[in-house]
Amino acid sequence: LKLLSKMSLKIQTNYSPNFNLKKRKKTNIEFLIFHYTGMKYEKDAINKLLDIKSKVSSHYFIKKNGEILNLVPDLYVAWHAGISQWKNYTSLNKNSIGIEISNPGHNFNYKNFTKKQINSVYKLSKYLLKKYKIKNKYILGHSDIAPERKKDPGEKFPWKYLSKKNIGYWHDLNQKDLIRSRGKKINKFEENNFILNIHKIGYPKINKIKKIKYLKILIKAFQRRFRQELINGIIDKECLVISKNLLKKFR
Repeated sequence: LKLLSKMSLKIQTNYSPNFNLKKRKKTNIEFLIFHYTGMKYEKDAINKLLDIKSKVSSHYFIKKNGEILNLVPDLYVAWHAGISQWKNYTSLNKNSIGIEISNPGHNFNYKNFTKKQINSVYKLSKYLLKKYKIKNKYILGHSDIAPERKKDPGEKFPWKYLSKKNIGYWHDLNQKDLIRSRGKKINKFEENNFILNIHKIGYPKINKIKKIKYLKILIKAFQRRFRQELINGIIDKECLVISKNLLKKFR
């Protein structure tokens, strides 16, 4: 293991064999994608990302104690996003850096991320944003780009806190006003307005064949990211107001 120091960051290298051999240009890196491991034990998650048979990897891994591992060098494509889409981008592996954060996830008693992990997420993100000139609107969760398949990093990920430190976006609405509009029904026109807003933000278009089921999944992905206290798959007044506010930022 080699120890690198980057802007007061200590990063251990422990390389995975799972990456594309062709090197990419620095300018190809436009997205930062956060994941949780979704496995019971941290050691097993690391071993999976290092196992050639698993065919999965990420550029960075953040342990529960905040330690950062570099598993794939930035200029090589890691296999973390899978089938994915945001705006006109598809298969986001080629344009992104993936960060896995140790957490058992929704299947194994989903936990709060540790303070040390959040601190490492902040420091590592700051470093990567500066190095690759990644825009705030392209800092996303796995569930944003693959809502049909993924829930990570989930509703306990501190998007609001990170946005205050200029990492990613959050709405700037009054919390008391939002709570008052929570659960309030909206009409069909407003529902369609919400759907249009989230597509403009970047969420994938709805597949007409499985529209009703997929719409609920899409709403939950939006809520996991921007309305974390209540994930019910129902478009209410609060969701609509948040979507309008975010649209100004994501343009």
